[in-house]
Amino acid sequence: MDNRPKILIVDDEEDIIEILKYNLEKENFEVQGASDGEMGLAIAKSFRPDLILLDIMMPKMDGIEVCKQIRESKALPNTMIAFLTARNEDFTQIIALESGGDDFIHKPIRPRVLISRVKALLRRSTKNEVESILTIKDLKIDREKFTVYKADKEIVLAKKQFELLNLLTSKPGKVFTREEIFNKIWGPDVLVGDRTIDVHIRKLREKLGEHYIKTMKGIGYKFEF
Repeated sequence: MDNRPKILIVDDEEDIIEILKYNLEKENFEVQGASDGEMGLAIAKSFRPDLILLDIMMPKMDGIEVCKQIRESKALPNTMIAFLTARNEDFTQIIALESGGDDFIHKPIRPRVLISRVKALLRRSTKNEVESILTIKDLKIDREKFTVYKADKEIVLAKKQFELLNLLTSKPGKVFTREEIFNKIWGPDVLVGDRTIDVHIRKLREKLGEHYIKTMKGIGYKFEF
């Protein structure tokens, strides 16, 4: 049985498919390609990839619509999606993430960066259940006891600060939009100020260190290590 991770590349530029396919297959991934959105969606349902590298601007069906349909498909519940885009506008990235994307990779694509991002995404996808105790460098986060330690010294966090940290560390590397954070931490019916998230992020950085939580300008935040 072939247990290699499956990757589907959907892009209307054939040379990009060939280059990415070549580099991914060298890393022992099973790879298929599709040159438009409709074809990509059809192949995804039969191929059942672990990860889809999905271009945004394509004929017949754009990447945003493909992503939405994949997220509605019961046949592909755990498939990760990383958008490929040459566009760097904030609104494009926000739409991509809100449609169900897990990450985005900017063109032109450097093979080493691609392989690193792909492996990180696939590591994230194998963690179906969030571990109760997460250890990252000098941090230890106990989700059941609601405690955080840095270098074996307990860090006291307010309830919302811990909930925010818990959300960000549930999927390291994933960009959480501001709207997503508001809805998951405070709920859609709770009215809070626009700066509320920024204040909580600043407090977390003061207590944990500046380098763990990254700001994605105009979009949101992600946890990196």
